[in-house]
Amino acid sequence: MSPATRGHLAMLGFSALVAGSFSLGSMAAPSIAPTALNAVRFVLALAVLGTVAAASGKITRASMQAPWRYLVLGGLMIAYFVLMFAGLETAEPVPMAAVFTLTPPMAALFGWWIVRQRTTPRMALALGIGAAGALWVIFRADLSDLLAFAPGRGEAIYFWGCAAHALYAPMVRRLNRGEPALVYTLWTMVAGTVLLLVWAWPELRATDWAALPPIVWITIVYTALAATAATFVLLQFAALRLPSAKVMAYTYLVPSWVILWEIALGRGTPPALVLAGVGATVVSLALLLKPE
Repeated sequence: MSPATRGHLAMLGFSALVAGSFSLGSMAAPSIAPTALNAVRFVLALAVLGTVAAASGKITRASMQAPWRYLVLGGLMIAYFVLMFAGLETAEPVPMAAVFTLTPPMAALFGWWIVRQRTTPRMALALGIGAAGALWVIFRADLSDLLAFAPGRGEAIYFWGCAAHALYAPMVRRLNRGEPALVYTLWTMVAGTVLLLVWAWPELRATDWAALPPIVWITIVYTALAATAATFVLLQFAALRLPSAKVMAYTYLVPSWVILWEIALGRGTPPALVLAGVGATVVSLALLLKPE
C-alpha cells in the first residue's frame, strides 16, 4: 500500500470520528462551558496518547527540539475545538456542517501560501463536486433550505475555528523535522493541553462537575479518545503524505457521517434524494484518489 493510500484511509477514519463530535457536541454544549469540556477531553486524551507513545519507544530527545513548533500547532487545534463547541451553543449541527465545507478551499489556499502546494484542475473539480455533494446532504436535498441559509453568531464563531483547522494541515508539514506521527502528535497535544488549561482555568473552577448530565461525560470520553487522540494521529499521519487540499477534502464526507450518527441516535432518516449528495462526495474522493 502506497503512502498516499495510507493517508487516504487515515482521513476516511478521521471524517467518521469527527462527525460524532457534531451530534454529541450539540447535545452536551448547553450544559458546560466549551473551554472546560475541551480542557478535560484534552487531559484525558493526552494521558492515553502519552501511554501509547511511551510504550512505542519512539520518544527521543531530538523530537523535543524547537518546542515553539508544538505551541503553534497546539494553539491552532485548541482554537478549532473550542470555537466549534462555542458555536454549537447557539447553532445546530446542520448549519455548522455547512460552514465546515469551507475548510478544503481554505486549506488549498493555505497550502499554496505556506508550502507552495498547487491545486491541479482535477483537484479543483473534485473539490467543487465534493462541496456540492456535501451541501446537498447538509440541506437534505431541499433547495429552499439552502437558499434560506443565513449564518448566525454560532456559525460565524465556528468559521474562525475552521480557518484554524485549515491552517493546521500545511503547518504540520511545514514544521515537521522527521518526527513520527505519534510522537509529533504527542508533543502537539502537550502544548495544546497546557495552553487550554491556562485559558479554561476560570471555567474549570466554576463548573459543578457532580451535577453534569450523563451526555456531557459521554461526549467528553468520546471526544477525548475518538475525536481527539485518534484524529490527531490520523490527521498528522495523512498531512505528511497528502497535499493539504486533499487532506481537508475529507471534511466533505462529514455531513454524510453526521446523518448516519443522527440515525444511530434515533433522530430520524433523511429523504432518499440525499443519497445523490453522498454519491457526489464519493465521486469527489475517487477523483482525489488518482495520482496527479
